[in-house]
Amino acid sequence: MERKEIVAVDAGDARITWFGAERARLVLALGHGAGGGVEARDLQAIARVLPGCGVTVALVEQPWRVAGKKVAPAPRTLDAAWSGLWPALTKRGLPVVAGGRSAGARVACRTASELGAAGVLALSFPLHPPGRPEKSRAAELLGAGVPTLVVQGGNDPFGKPEEFPAGAYELAEVAYGDHGFAVPKRAGIDEEETLVTITDAVARWVAALRE
Repeated sequence: MERKEIVAVDAGDARITWFGAERARLVLALGHGAGGGVEARDLQAIARVLPGCGVTVALVEQPWRVAGKKVAPAPRTLDAAWSGLWPALTKRGLPVVAGGRSAGARVACRTASELGAAGVLALSFPLHPPGRPEKSRAAELLGAGVPTLVVQGGNDPFGKPEEFPAGAYELAEVAYGDHGFAVPKRAGIDEEETLVTITDAVARWVAALRE
């Protein structure tokens, strides 16, 4: 069942869309990227599938997005908003896995230890700006300090799987996927297959996390 909740934080009103699971054992909270919202295909697929695995999914919209602004604020503002709404995510008394896609993944990594997240799910982690591998953000990922799963497209211009440094995290590759997990037609893989790859990887990782 889907339910929306408005949470007031210092930067304005954030919005959580809850996808509840019966007898949930944890909450998976996912933020969006800087160029899109929670309507992203991967976020919606996870919200549709994971409740069937005993996971309540919370899709979180940052205040700037709720207010209809086009440009995301500075990272410190994003982090503060995420931290401000964290009590709304933990109020059920369940462990909370923090996560998100792209910029949302960075927020989750930067705040995970401080907030006491049970883990981090990083979808399309932007390891570096396209064409600028020297501008690495690996320190954010490696500094998460909690169990972490990265789900990365094989052709992501923000960082291909082979570019990621060794570290205490798991990485699942989406073959041929770009930053939005879109796959070229010549690959012979349709969108539904790609989404199943993503949701299967997340479901397996979450199940192992709960053991």
